[in-house]
Amino acid sequence: MSAKVGIGGRLRTNIAIKPKLSATLKNWLPILQSGADSIEEVVQEFAQENPYVQIESQRTQNLPHKSSTPSSKISSQKNSITDKIESLSTSTQDFYESLLDQISPRLFPSQISQTIAHSIIENINDEGYLEGDITELAAEVGVSVEEFERVRARFVYLEPCGVGARDMQESLLFQLQESDLDNAAFELGLEIIQNLQNHAAHRSHPLYEEVMRTIKRFRNPPACDFGVKIPEVIPDIFIFEHIKEDSLQHTYELEVRVNDMYYPKIIIEHQELPNKNTKSQSEAQKQAQDFVKTKLKEAKDLVDALEMRKATILKIAIALRENQYDFFMGGEIRPMKLKDIAQDLGYAPSTISRAIANKYLECDRGIFPIKSFFTAAIDGETSNASIKDFILDLVKNENKKKPLSDVKILKSVEEKFGIKMVRRTITKYRQQLNIASSSERKKLYEMSV
Repeated sequence: MSAKVGIGGRLRTNIAIKPKLSATLKNWLPILQSGADSIEEVVQEFAQENPYVQIESQRTQNLPHKSSTPSSKISSQKNSITDKIESLSTSTQDFYESLLDQISPRLFPSQISQTIAHSIIENINDEGYLEGDITELAAEVGVSVEEFERVRARFVYLEPCGVGARDMQESLLFQLQESDLDNAAFELGLEIIQNLQNHAAHRSHPLYEEVMRTIKRFRNPPACDFGVKIPEVIPDIFIFEHIKEDSLQHTYELEVRVNDMYYPKIIIEHQELPNKNTKSQSEAQKQAQDFVKTKLKEAKDLVDALEMRKATILKIAIALRENQYDFFMGGEIRPMKLKDIAQDLGYAPSTISRAIANKYLECDRGIFPIKSFFTAAIDGETSNASIKDFILDLVKNENKKKPLSDVKILKSVEEKFGIKMVRRTITKYRQQLNIASSSERKKLYEMSV
């Protein structure tokens, strides 16, 4: 089945779901709901009790380029989709594994020092700071607070530097010890870090600029370089702009493709039925014949269900291209509702919900969950996603000495989008975006270097 169509073009295959395929629905809905990373396992579950079905995996094969068209605009700009997927699924070494690997006899020569070090690591949070009361932690290991702290002081030599500190200030002090500042600059660094909010008071010092450049390079928090492991993300849909050439000019169009390279290949191994019933045929032979008919029917239903999944997702991809054309060309996401696209495609909203669950779309702007294109409308053509993006941009560019209050953000939103809102809605959006209040942001800015 072809899974490719250009803008304004017609599908090259009939993807209408006919009533005679209704027996396939039991297979279709679970297969439709599965993501590209799990579809093979779902199909295997359906096929495991069918002796006439063989599932050939394609997960070990490379994915194709985003466009097979030699003149594609993107072919010269990006590597193959395989490279993109591999980069997404590659993650850095686990933060805690990295720390445990560094607990060597060189720094922790005795068994008790290693026990204390392991206790410290067990109580370090994801940011790299030590949590818990030092007295209680020392008691749990059975050592004095002084001995516990002597061992913790050796964490200054571990990577990432600053790990094991109790707070940001101590982490910066750890990192200062490992810096290459000379004695005079080091002393100034101590003074600045111990009263970071007033670091500008040292601006007249001849070493101020050098020290501040060094402090700015410190990790804050210390484990900031260790991100959460990124799971493998396999897009179900590709929508990319490419060049369409003719004899007179080059034009651009949005090409829609379904990623079927992760779809397992279903092979029906037995297609010959036993001879028709005869009077001399035994009951066992008739039962064998019925068994073969049933299993072959189930196998064909499974093939139909997989094709229906491709057809349904292709329909949704085309609808997304038409409804979100401005987004794919660099604009904003338009508000879409499940019931609107369901009505256009002739499905129930629950079917569309299944179809977009656990699925991703890749375009020139990146990889997005398909469900992110279905945003609730605030008013007219304005979506809450657009407003949230606007709020993020406002805070990003605000005056650090006078952060914007929710009231001022509200005024800017109303002027930008020409709508009326209430302040508590802005507060809710700000909290959903994990943005601190204006007073809290002001404190953070003052402490920031």
